[in-house]
Amino acid sequence: MPEETIHESKGSRSRQALATYFRRIAKALGRGEPIPVDDAGTVTVDPAAESEVEIELEREDGTVHFEVEVEFDEEEGEVDVDAAASRGTFELYADNAGQWRWRLVHDNGNIIADGGEGYADKRDARSGIESVQRNAPGAHVIDASRGEEPPEEGGSDAVFELFRDKADEHRWRLRHENGNVIADGGQGYASKQKAKQGLNSVKSNAPGAPVEELDGDEPAEDDEE
Repeated sequence: MPEETIHESKGSRSRQALATYFRRIAKALGRGEPIPVDDAGTVTVDPAAESEVEIELEREDGTVHFEVEVEFDEEEGEVDVDAAASRGTFELYADNAGQWRWRLVHDNGNIIADGGEGYADKRDARSGIESVQRNAPGAHVIDASRGEEPPEEGGSDAVFELFRDKADEHRWRLRHENGNVIADGGQGYASKQKAKQGLNSVKSNAPGAPVEELDGDEPAEDDEE
């Protein structure tokens, strides 16, 4: 039977992005869950209990190739090219002032994140969505009210900050390393645990969530999963 390429992707990654990707693989293996092959988790592989592993390091014309190959009998594992990557949808819409905004809506109808600001250009709003999709899964979580700092190793280019607002409610925001807040929960919580549940829902649902552009839409009530 001829060789068949099931999935292939290629691109540049930072050291942090690589660390995040390998941690996702390690966590899935440790839990006995399917491994996400792509960043969005739309392609997964569930390897056999025992697999052949080959690690190869090559140098060619000044370029180093570092390859890790896992091989197992197809009947003992499973590949899913149509995995349920997310239970959420990014909705892109124009508000009453003509500004472009986005929100991440769970399948149950609850809004679990939004951008917190409007954009004059739709492309900027889409870039905001892409930044959340890229950074949320691997972002460290810190308690900003206690002055915590994120670990120097791993993570992504953003950090989830837990904090208390003026009403003494617990909230979260996703802050990029450039200082900009790229997402928040839109509401306060009675406990820090509830706030953590809200941001964890964003961590798991943002990467593979499709983007739907709405026409003439009225923003829904702010609520959380």
